[in-house]
Amino acid sequence: MTIAPVPDITDSPFPRVSRRIGAIEESATLAVDAKAKALVAAGHDVIGFGAGEPDFPTPAHIVAAAVEAAPQPKNHRYTPAGGLPELKEAVAVKTAKDSGYEVTAAQVVITNGAKQAVYNSFAALLDPGDEVLVPAPYWVTYPESIRLAGGVDVAVPTDESTGLRATVEALEAARTERTKVLLFVSPSNPTGAVYTPEQTAAVGRWAAEHGLWVITDEIYEHLVYGSHTFSSMPALVPELADRTIVINGVAKSYAMTGWRVGWMIAPADVVKGATNLQSHATSNVANVSQRAAVAALTGDQACVGEMRAAFDRRRRRMFELLSAMPGVECLEPEGAFYAFPNFAGVLGRPLAGGRTANNTLELAEIALEEAKVAIVPGEAFGAPGYARLSYALADEALEEGLSRLATLLA
Repeated sequence: MTIAPVPDITDSPFPRVSRRIGAIEESATLAVDAKAKALVAAGHDVIGFGAGEPDFPTPAHIVAAAVEAAPQPKNHRYTPAGGLPELKEAVAVKTAKDSGYEVTAAQVVITNGAKQAVYNSFAALLDPGDEVLVPAPYWVTYPESIRLAGGVDVAVPTDESTGLRATVEALEAARTERTKVLLFVSPSNPTGAVYTPEQTAAVGRWAAEHGLWVITDEIYEHLVYGSHTFSSMPALVPELADRTIVINGVAKSYAMTGWRVGWMIAPADVVKGATNLQSHATSNVANVSQRAAVAALTGDQACVGEMRAAFDRRRRRMFELLSAMPGVECLEPEGAFYAFPNFAGVLGRPLAGGRTANNTLELAEIALEEAKVAIVPGEAFGAPGYARLSYALADEALEEGLSRLATLLA
């Protein structure tokens, strides 16, 4: 039998990977974390300030709920694509209690982490060419999700004079006839900035006045410190509620990043569209994880306060140590678990060991190679000259890592 030769497809007009997918940038935060872990696996003593996840184990009562749920046959089957009714109801109750925003379970879609809620939201709202205002610095995933949905991300620059918060004036200057959505994030990843209730309301009224949709990411709502308070835009500006999507989840407040449970709260037509999308993309979130999330939202909340107190202690110490480094300027973080220092004063001059960083991409590379410290360069967040450092790591590691960084920058 003669075997036909394999056809030569090197001249195929089609790319092996679609242009849409090929244009996606790798997540910088996960890339830094992966590189740091690879060095650790090779025997190096690396301290990672990169990944945005609590270093605590998931609280025991939440794990116990998952253990109880795992043997139950009902959790071994498909369930509604939009989420277990019990969890959707728990989300509605929790939202009213924590933010004063009254919603029903029918407005909730349970997603595979808040990251899928971000993707679902932009996919449900955007047509090709629709613009989204994205205050910068921004989390690395937002622009990619907007582009995958065919939208155009429009960065709205901020600076230290406004505490890295977007003002109504800056938003208005960026608005065009193509603007459909405002992305609003407070507390902020990567900056740690928290908008006051007055600032949140002012932005919400502006959005309502111009008929914009608002996607508000509230994943860090419980992680605010000192005199700062969390405020939910649709609760403060009720007339905006019918054009608002709220994104949240259990990952940050309950140390459940690996359980992959988030949600979006939206008007009925958006819920229907997002649920249809999810039914084809992933179907339901793992049922055992959803049962664990019910326990998180309805159980004892003391664990949230205990973790917040630890983050607050580390926040103050990181701010103190960063502020003492020559050439480094840092606003005091107000929420989440990140500091976002400005390294402009150390760029372009020799560091310890003789190497020079001309930007924060190079600084992050030198810090990892020379000091075995992992930070995420600001270029990933639309803010060259800055870097993000997470303080969601043990106190001893925080002290040692910042000591190494200070020695490198001296």
